[in-house]
Amino acid sequence: MRIRQAAVRLFAEKGFAATGIREIGREVGLNSATLYHYTGGKEELLAGVMRACMEELLRVGREALEHSADPAVQLARLVRAHVATQAVNPLTARVTDREVHALTGTNHTQVLRLRDDYESMFQQVLERGARTGQFEITDLRIARLALMEMCNGVANWYRPEGRLTVSDVQDRFVELSCRLVGSRSVHREECEPEAAALHLDSEPRDHPDDNTMEVSA
Repeated sequence: MRIRQAAVRLFAEKGFAATGIREIGREVGLNSATLYHYTGGKEELLAGVMRACMEELLRVGREALEHSADPAVQLARLVRAHVATQAVNPLTARVTDREVHALTGTNHTQVLRLRDDYESMFQQVLERGARTGQFEITDLRIARLALMEMCNGVANWYRPEGRLTVSDVQDRFVELSCRLVGSRSVHREECEPEAAALHLDSEPRDHPDDNTMEVSA
Protein backbone atom coordinates (compact mmCIF):
# COMPACT_ATOMS: atom_id res chain seq x y z
CA MET A 1 0.00 0.00 0.00
CA ARG A 2 2.74 2.49 0.96
CA ILE A 3 4.64 1.73 -2.25
CA ARG A 4 1.58 2.34 -4.42
CA GLN A 5 0.75 5.55 -2.60
CA ALA A 6 4.29 6.86 -2.98
CA ALA A 7 4.29 5.96 -6.68
CA VAL A 8 0.94 7.64 -7.31
CA ARG A 9 2.03 10.80 -5.52
CA LEU A 10 5.19 11.02 -7.64
CA PHE A 11 3.47 10.07 -10.91
CA ALA A 12 0.83 12.75 -10.29
CA GLU A 13 3.38 15.43 -9.39
CA LYS A 14 6.13 14.69 -11.93
CA GLY A 15 4.67 12.34 -14.51
CA PHE A 16 5.52 8.68 -15.03
CA ALA A 17 8.44 9.29 -17.40
CA ALA A 18 10.14 11.76 -15.04
CA THR A 19 9.80 9.52 -11.97
CA GLY A 20 12.61 7.08 -11.26
CA ILE A 21 12.28 3.79 -9.41
CA ARG A 22 14.92 5.03 -6.96
CA GLU A 23 12.75 8.02 -6.08
CA ILE A 24 9.87 5.73 -5.25
CA GLY A 25 12.21 3.59 -3.18
CA ARG A 26 13.46 6.59 -1.22
CA GLU A 27 9.89 7.56 -0.37
CA VAL A 28 9.29 4.19 1.31
CA GLY A 29 12.81 3.42 2.55
CA LEU A 30 13.60 0.61 0.10
CA ASN A 31 16.47 0.19 -2.33
CA SER A 32 15.82 -0.40 -6.03
CA ALA A 33 16.48 -4.14 -5.91
CA THR A 34 14.02 -4.69 -3.07
CA LEU A 35 11.42 -2.51 -4.78
CA TYR A 36 11.74 -4.49 -8.02
CA HIS A 37 11.32 -7.69 -6.02
CA TYR A 38 8.04 -6.50 -4.51
CA THR A 39 6.58 -4.70 -7.51
CA GLY A 40 8.17 -5.98 -10.72
CA GLY A 41 9.24 -2.48 -11.72
CA LYS A 42 7.86 0.98 -12.39
CA GLU A 43 5.53 0.02 -15.23
CA GLU A 44 4.05 -2.86 -13.24
CA LEU A 45 3.35 -0.42 -10.43
CA LEU A 46 1.58 1.95 -12.81
CA ALA A 47 -0.39 -0.85 -14.47
CA GLY A 48 -1.54 -2.19 -11.09
CA VAL A 49 -2.74 1.25 -10.04
CA MET A 50 -4.61 1.74 -13.31
CA ARG A 51 -6.23 -1.69 -13.27
CA ALA A 52 -7.47 -1.17 -9.72
CA CYS A 53 -8.88 2.25 -10.58
CA MET A 54 -10.67 1.02 -13.70
CA GLU A 55 -12.02 -2.04 -11.86
CA GLU A 56 -13.43 0.25 -9.17
CA LEU A 57 -15.10 2.42 -11.82
CA LEU A 58 -16.58 -0.71 -13.39
CA ARG A 59 -17.83 -1.89 -10.00
CA VAL A 60 -19.60 1.36 -9.13
CA GLY A 61 -20.82 1.64 -12.71
CA ARG A 62 -22.46 -1.79 -12.65
CA GLU A 63 -23.96 -1.04 -9.25
CA ALA A 64 -25.26 2.27 -10.56
CA LEU A 65 -27.12 0.55 -13.41
CA GLU A 66 -28.74 -2.15 -11.29
CA HIS A 67 -31.56 -0.19 -9.68
CA SER A 68 -33.38 1.36 -12.64
CA ALA A 69 -34.17 0.67 -16.29
CA ASP A 70 -34.84 4.37 -16.98
CA PRO A 71 -31.98 5.76 -19.12
CA ALA A 72 -32.26 9.18 -17.45
CA VAL A 73 -31.84 7.67 -13.98
CA GLN A 74 -29.11 5.32 -15.18
CA LEU A 75 -27.13 8.22 -16.61
CA ALA A 76 -27.59 10.24 -13.43
CA ARG A 77 -26.40 7.30 -11.32
CA LEU A 78 -23.37 6.76 -13.57
CA VAL A 79 -22.45 10.43 -13.31
CA ARG A 80 -22.82 10.43 -9.52
CA ALA A 81 -20.68 7.31 -9.19
CA HIS A 82 -17.97 8.65 -11.49
CA VAL A 83 -17.85 12.02 -9.73
CA ALA A 84 -17.56 10.34 -6.33
CA THR A 85 -14.72 8.07 -7.45
CA GLN A 86 -12.80 11.02 -8.87
CA ALA A 87 -13.36 13.12 -5.74
CA VAL A 88 -12.32 10.38 -3.32
CA ASN A 89 -9.28 9.25 -5.35
CA PRO A 90 -8.05 12.37 -7.20
CA LEU A 91 -4.37 11.53 -7.63
CA THR A 92 -5.05 7.93 -8.64
CA ALA A 93 -7.74 9.10 -11.06
CA ARG A 94 -5.45 11.69 -12.65
CA VAL A 95 -2.63 9.20 -13.10
CA THR A 96 -5.04 6.67 -14.61
CA ASP A 97 -6.46 9.26 -17.00
CA ARG A 98 -3.12 10.71 -18.14
CA GLU A 99 -0.58 7.90 -18.25
CA VAL A 100 -2.15 5.13 -20.36
CA HIS A 101 0.34 5.91 -23.13
CA ALA A 102 3.18 4.89 -20.79
CA LEU A 103 2.02 1.27 -20.69
CA THR A 104 3.26 -1.36 -23.12
CA GLY A 105 2.29 -4.84 -24.27
CA THR A 106 -0.17 -6.78 -22.12
CA ASN A 107 -0.42 -3.99 -19.56
CA HIS A 108 -1.56 -1.55 -22.22
CA THR A 109 -4.03 -4.03 -23.71
CA GLN A 110 -5.56 -4.91 -20.34
CA VAL A 111 -6.05 -1.33 -19.19
CA LEU A 112 -7.51 -0.26 -22.53
CA ARG A 113 -9.95 -3.16 -22.41
CA LEU A 114 -11.11 -2.13 -18.93
CA ARG A 115 -11.45 1.48 -20.05
CA ASP A 116 -13.43 0.44 -23.13
CA ASP A 117 -15.75 -1.69 -20.99
CA TYR A 118 -16.40 1.26 -18.70
CA GLU A 119 -16.96 3.77 -21.48
CA SER A 120 -19.40 1.37 -23.12
CA MET A 121 -21.66 1.69 -20.06
CA PHE A 122 -22.12 5.38 -20.81
CA GLN A 123 -22.45 4.71 -24.53
CA GLN A 124 -25.16 2.09 -24.10
CA VAL A 125 -27.20 4.28 -21.74
CA LEU A 126 -26.98 7.19 -24.18
CA GLU A 127 -28.03 4.93 -27.05
CA ARG A 128 -31.05 3.63 -25.11
CA GLY A 129 -32.09 7.14 -24.14
CA ALA A 130 -31.80 8.38 -27.71
CA ARG A 131 -33.63 5.33 -29.09
CA THR A 132 -36.57 5.77 -26.70
CA GLY A 133 -36.78 9.51 -27.30
CA GLN A 134 -35.80 10.44 -23.74
CA PHE A 135 -32.55 12.05 -24.89
CA GLU A 136 -32.02 14.54 -27.69
CA ILE A 137 -28.51 13.83 -28.94
CA THR A 138 -27.14 14.59 -32.39
CA ASP A 139 -23.78 12.85 -31.87
CA LEU A 140 -23.63 10.03 -29.32
CA ARG A 141 -19.85 9.76 -29.29
CA ILE A 142 -19.34 13.47 -28.69
CA ALA A 143 -21.97 13.40 -25.94
CA ARG A 144 -20.18 10.52 -24.21
CA LEU A 145 -16.80 12.21 -24.47
CA ALA A 146 -18.20 15.48 -23.12
CA LEU A 147 -19.84 13.77 -20.15
CA MET A 148 -16.82 11.71 -19.22
CA GLU A 149 -14.32 14.54 -19.61
CA MET A 150 -16.52 16.74 -17.44
CA CYS A 151 -16.58 14.09 -14.71
CA ASN A 152 -12.86 13.35 -15.02
CA GLY A 153 -12.14 17.00 -14.35
CA VAL A 154 -13.38 16.68 -10.77
CA ALA A 155 -10.06 15.05 -9.85
CA ASN A 156 -8.25 18.22 -10.92
CA TRP A 157 -10.08 20.80 -8.84
CA TYR A 158 -12.23 19.29 -6.10
CA ARG A 159 -11.09 19.64 -2.48
CA PRO A 160 -13.10 18.24 0.44
CA GLU A 161 -12.40 21.35 2.53
CA GLY A 162 -13.89 23.58 -0.16
CA ARG A 163 -17.35 25.13 -0.36
CA LEU A 164 -19.06 22.12 -1.98
CA THR A 165 -19.51 18.61 -0.65
CA VAL A 166 -19.20 15.63 -2.97
CA SER A 167 -23.00 15.36 -2.96
CA ASP A 168 -23.28 19.01 -4.01
CA VAL A 169 -20.95 18.40 -6.95
CA GLN A 170 -22.85 15.26 -7.89
CA ASP A 171 -26.15 17.18 -7.91
CA ARG A 172 -24.76 19.93 -10.12
CA PHE A 173 -23.11 17.51 -12.52
CA VAL A 174 -26.29 15.48 -12.87
CA GLU A 175 -28.17 18.68 -13.69
CA LEU A 176 -25.56 19.61 -16.31
CA SER A 177 -25.62 16.10 -17.76
CA CYS A 178 -29.40 16.10 -18.11
CA ARG A 179 -29.25 19.40 -19.95
CA LEU A 180 -26.45 18.16 -22.19
CA VAL A 181 -28.47 15.17 -23.40
CA GLY A 182 -31.87 16.91 -23.41
CA SER A 183 -33.21 14.71 -20.62
CA ARG A 184 -35.74 15.38 -17.89
CA SER A 185 -34.29 16.40 -14.55
CA VAL A 186 -33.31 13.57 -12.21
CA HIS A 187 -33.37 14.28 -8.48
CA ARG A 188 -31.05 12.80 -5.86
CA GLU A 189 -33.84 10.69 -4.35
CA GLU A 190 -34.25 8.81 -7.65
CA CYS A 191 -30.61 7.70 -7.46
CA GLU A 192 -30.91 5.91 -4.12
CA PRO A 193 -29.45 3.60 -3.01
CA GLU A 194 -26.31 5.23 -4.30
CA ALA A 195 -23.20 3.32 -5.37
CA ALA A 196 -20.52 4.02 -2.76
CA ALA A 197 -17.06 4.89 -4.09
CA LEU A 198 -14.20 3.22 -2.23
CA HIS A 199 -10.99 4.92 -1.16
CA LEU A 200 -8.44 3.00 -3.25
CA ASP A 201 -5.34 1.74 -1.48
CA SER A 202 -3.17 3.58 -4.03
CA GLU A 203 -4.57 6.99 -3.02
CA PRO A 204 -2.35 8.94 -0.60
CA ARG A 205 -4.31 9.80 2.54
CA ASP A 206 -2.88 13.30 2.60
CA HIS A 207 -1.98 14.77 -0.76
CA PRO A 208 -1.36 18.52 -0.75
CA ASP A 209 -1.04 19.42 -4.41
CA ASP A 210 -0.45 22.87 -5.84
CA ASN A 211 -2.08 21.75 -9.10
CA THR A 212 -5.42 21.06 -7.41
CA MET A 213 -7.65 24.10 -7.10
CA GLU A 214 -10.38 24.61 -4.55
CA VAL A 215 -13.72 25.20 -6.21
CA SER A 216 -14.90 28.72 -5.52
CA ALA A 217 -17.85 29.07 -7.86
